[in-house]
Amino acid sequence: MPTKGAVQEKTFTKIKEPGKYNVVMHNDDFTTMEFVVEVLEDIFHKNSMEAEILMLTVHKSGKAVIGSYPYDIAVSKVNTAISRAKSAGFPFRMTVEEA
Repeated sequence: MPTKGAVQEKTFTKIKEPGKYNVVMHNDDFTTMEFVVEVLEDIFHKNSMEAEILMLTVHKSGKAVIGSYPYDIAVSKVNTAISRAKSAGFPFRMTVEEA
């Protein structure tokens, strides 16, 4: 039962989107193009055409942004890719940069 003269307050919580971080793939002379395409398809969920285009961009330009993700996801994907590369004997390099 409301009391006379009572004031009811409304509070609003503003939820902020997490910051985005770019995953950058760097070119090297040892990692095979096939391996790079496989990583892009399996870990970064690119279709075969996107993977081929990104791989060629990295090959020709020296590096390319593969995708933008929240920090934890970006780091997790990079660690997974680098771990797979080490297992395959490739000196694959990726970095995470603030978008």
